[in-house]
Amino acid sequence: MNNVASLPTAAEIDRDLHTEVAAIQTEKRLSQTAMAKEIGISPTAMSQWINGNYPADPTGLEQSIARWVDAHRERQLQAQALPAAPSWVSTPSAERVIAALGYAQVAGDIAIVYGGAGLGKTTGIMAYQRNSPNVWHATMTPATATVVPALEEVADAIGLREVGGGAAKVQRAIIRRIQGTQGLLVIDEAQHLGVAALDAMRALHDATGIGLALVGNEAVYARMTGGNRAAYLDRLFSRIGKRVRLIRPTQADVAALIDGWGIQPRACRQLLQDIAAKPGGLRGLTKVLRLASMFAIGADRDVSCDDIRAAWRDLGGE
Repeated sequence: MNNVASLPTAAEIDRDLHTEVAAIQTEKRLSQTAMAKEIGISPTAMSQWINGNYPADPTGLEQSIARWVDAHRERQLQAQALPAAPSWVSTPSAERVIAALGYAQVAGDIAIVYGGAGLGKTTGIMAYQRNSPNVWHATMTPATATVVPALEEVADAIGLREVGGGAAKVQRAIIRRIQGTQGLLVIDEAQHLGVAALDAMRALHDATGIGLALVGNEAVYARMTGGNRAAYLDRLFSRIGKRVRLIRPTQADVAALIDGWGIQPRACRQLLQDIAAKPGGLRGLTKVLRLASMFAIGADRDVSCDDIRAAWRDLGGE
């Protein structure tokens, strides 16, 4: 005899699963196909169930759907408990990034912004993009190191979908799209690009006259200035109009971020300055502040130095 109890159906627990699913679909703006993929069922079964003509016993199907609905609601509750970082904190380093991007777009020139991780480069890009027209942000990865994948990433960033047929065809499509826009193409994580791919970005700038910003770590600048490859990239390096190097968070950067989180005690602020000086910079500091805020909310009080130390330890700090 099988003693394992089966999960109840939607009808047995008196829940309107169709209404719950429809609400989540609207909330997440999901197609039926995308929703079926998330649940782990076929699009056909999803469509049949929604339309009330699923041909078999729906018990197993509804159990899968109910688990998906419950998991979605649980994630919502967890997200609500997680303190949100300030949407935008204007730090001096971020303003230097924004100024470089603005110069490149207005002048139709090339800017390079480079330095360590967690210094606000990407958040600066996103802030600039929110407030400026015709700004396209393409983020590179090791998978886009060569010319064709890099151009495909740019094509996707500017809204061109399903462009194929080789590097020359993709390049022509990109040029047609951005020429005459007085726009700015931002290549983030540019250190992942090989020499030929970097030169392909330079070629887009030359062909269209739009601004180009290369943003990344120290490696992207070193690639243009050292070794045998430097000569090959001289036509790119010689065109750079503005260079911004960010080495580490400044005290003013950290103070602005701490102010954004509303941390006042002097001892806590000094502790956060010390944390920001470690690898991870402002990004690591934001993680610490978020977790410390969770600890404080759970205890119904303001963030304390003990919360900050506990968060730093939990996140793997010394």
